[in-house]
Amino acid sequence: MHTTVIAGGTRGIGGALAERLRRDGGRVIALGSADADLSSVRQTLDLTTRLPDRVDALVLSAGRFGHRRVVTEEGLEQTFAISVLARYLLTERLRPALERSPAPVVLNLCGTGGIRGGRIHWDDLQLARRYRMFTAILQGARANDLLGAGFAARHPDSRIRYVLYNPLFVDSGMHRHLRQPARTLVGTLARLFAAAPADAAAPLADLLARPPAAPLTALRRGVPVPLTGPAFDPDAAARLYRVLAGLTAGAEAGSAGEA
Repeated sequence: MHTTVIAGGTRGIGGALAERLRRDGGRVIALGSADADLSSVRQTLDLTTRLPDRVDALVLSAGRFGHRRVVTEEGLEQTFAISVLARYLLTERLRPALERSPAPVVLNLCGTGGIRGGRIHWDDLQLARRYRMFTAILQGARANDLLGAGFAARHPDSRIRYVLYNPLFVDSGMHRHLRQPARTLVGTLARLFAAAPADAAAPLADLLARPPAAPLTALRRGVPVPLTGPAFDPDAAARLYRVLAGLTAGAEAGSAGEA
């Protein structure tokens, strides 16, 4: 049976995808806050030890939006920890399980090819000096592009297909994190013009059933995004991987020792 792990699979587009895959007869492990706090490196690492030893697809859709900067017990800015660090950890730690699948795929739901803007704040990744909600969101979008580029470069012989996918405007409830009057305005626009989560999930299910042939693919609502320019710069991708490895080294060493 095809096994899909969905981080952020209990609501929104992740929840709709989980429901669709179950209807199609697949085994779905939909991860939510009850399973682990993905802003915690240690909890995320522990979570990976409780997942199956064969995974056919990993879907990364968990995120966090907040106007206020929140720091975790491990000293990490929460948005970065969930949107970037946890996605890095889940992919790397589940790589052996994915390699056991005949057609493994990582589907990272992100902002690739979307709104122009945002950058990696290399001197302040945790945004201690310049936190704004949209600054954090856009940095996460740029970082996820680099996660895809970095994975393909680090594992050139892997059978895992890494897909960055921007579903664009989906009525997933993000407007609830905005302040008034933006909350009401964006909520109204979402109801009128955004795709329903179930509709947005349909092409994602097709991608999981028939992964692309290329090691790395970026799609903006199904339209290919060129893998060129600074968004996919190999040096920046390697730099991000080094930074993330450094941020998680202590917890990973402790996890290995406990095992």
